[in-house]
Amino acid sequence: MLHNAVLAAEAAAEHADEPIAPIVLGLIAFGALLVALLVTFAFRNVGNRH
Repeated sequence: MLHNAVLAAEAAAEHADEPIAPIVLGLIAFGALLVALLVTFAFRNVGNRH
């Protein structure tokens, strides 16, 4: 039964068109994490001001 599910998943994966290339998706994720890092870095000393 599991074998049939694996075969069905492989058949579906062969015909799936990716809307965005994996390398582009990785670059977008990397950029988003860099933005989050910069925002975190910008507020690093806020607690000491009060």
